Amino acid sequence: MKLHDYQWKIVQHIIDHERCGIWASMGLGKSLATLVGIDMLDLMHDDIKPVLVLAPLRVAKHTWPSEVAKWPITQHMTCQFLGGTPAQRKKAQANLADINTLNFELLPNLIKDFGDAWPFKTVVVDESTRLKSFRINQGSKRAKALSTVAHTKVKRFVELTGTPSPQGLTDLWGQIWFLDRGWRLGQSFSGFERRWFRSEQVGPNAHAKKLTAMPHAQSEIQDKLADICLTIEAKDYLPIDDPIINNIVVPLPDPAQEIYDDMEQRFFTQLEKEGVEAANAAAKSMKCLQIANGFLYLEESTQWEDIHNAKLQALESIIEEASGAPILVAYKFKADLARLLKAFPEAVAMDKRGETIEAWNAGQIPVMLLHPQSAGHGLSLQHGGNQLVFYSMDWSLENYLQVMERIGPARQKQSGYDRPVFIHHILAENTIDELVLQRLSSKRSVQDVLLDALKRKQK
Repeated sequence: MKLHDYQWKIVQHIIDHERCGIWASMGLGKSLATLVGIDMLDLMHDDIKPVLVLAPLRVAKHTWPSEVAKWPITQHMTCQFLGGTPAQRKKAQANLADINTLNFELLPNLIKDFGDAWPFKTVVVDESTRLKSFRINQGSKRAKALSTVAHTKVKRFVELTGTPSPQGLTDLWGQIWFLDRGWRLGQSFSGFERRWFRSEQVGPNAHAKKLTAMPHAQSEIQDKLADICLTIEAKDYLPIDDPIINNIVVPLPDPAQEIYDDMEQRFFTQLEKEGVEAANAAAKSMKCLQIANGFLYLEESTQWEDIHNAKLQALESIIEEASGAPILVAYKFKADLARLLKAFPEAVAMDKRGETIEAWNAGQIPVMLLHPQSAGHGLSLQHGGNQLVFYSMDWSLENYLQVMERIGPARQKQSGYDRPVFIHHILAENTIDELVLQRLSSKRSVQDVLLDALKRKQK
């Protein structure tokens, strides 16, 4: 395999800086580049292992182990998730791997478990905005716990994020403290605040205030961080005439996988007996698509049974990494919509009212849920954002292209936005989702894709 030039820049930055930030857009392969950087440091006999990767639960449990196992350049490294039951955690802690991953919620427990015998020479924080609220005498308990070892027992510290300051420059102080202990932005948040911000009263309440950056703040802060924080913007390295595709593969929980396997076997058996006819095959596959999404409609009913939340958790990670940037989410089934609205109260379903579309384009809706058939010709959604998530897969190539066109590169460029379009596919692993994406990517017929899949399963 071959890394992109910008990934080699990430690798070199990690090698050159014991403590650094990598600010790179989602889907650009910063986790792989980080692993390569760690491996090269190990080959250079730098004492950097074992490594601890802190990330949101799904990313820690599935994404990082998958990255290590997927690429020939990293497959020789051992990797394990340190979470689970107390017994599982204890067993994993007794036999550390090269790369050890953990969700943020369990970090205080990990630090307590090891005490003075803290073993991790390198810490990678995937989505470092989780550290933005840290203050010397307050802040989240997870960041506070990490601060007790970050500078005394950790040799190398790498922060990864696509959006380091989603709510403004004040988000930076907590993150940078873990890199330099306050050397660049001040040893306390109050000092940082006094130097680059002014406090303004909001409304009649004398205690309601907000911080406003002074005119010189942006450039001065950027200059101070330029040596340790590497910024990688997709538009500087990749052509923005085409969308940047990010496939997020999520494994189903074992019970859900068993349900899916049973349904898929019956589906393929029916196809084999009856012969394959495209429209009929697509209709029969709906049950498999439903289970992949996390539910199953009851027979002859609009009611459904929940099966798993794997895709909802994946979407949560995408929204979190976007750090406030608006996200457009395409769904297929009414049950999808209901489950999405329940899981994400801030989300808004697109309707026929012009006010909703206007609110989206004005940046007032953080997550808008869209059914492909409602994305008609001429509908312009590019002003609201440049990130689209396909939560549900759909055999219809027309629907797929129609939704992408709503925020697509052509519309972005016509509207004067110099930014790439990110397309995220959430795919349930080892399910029909992967066949649907194959159909959409290759533009082959449903029939051809299913026939090939059937032949593979018969071998």
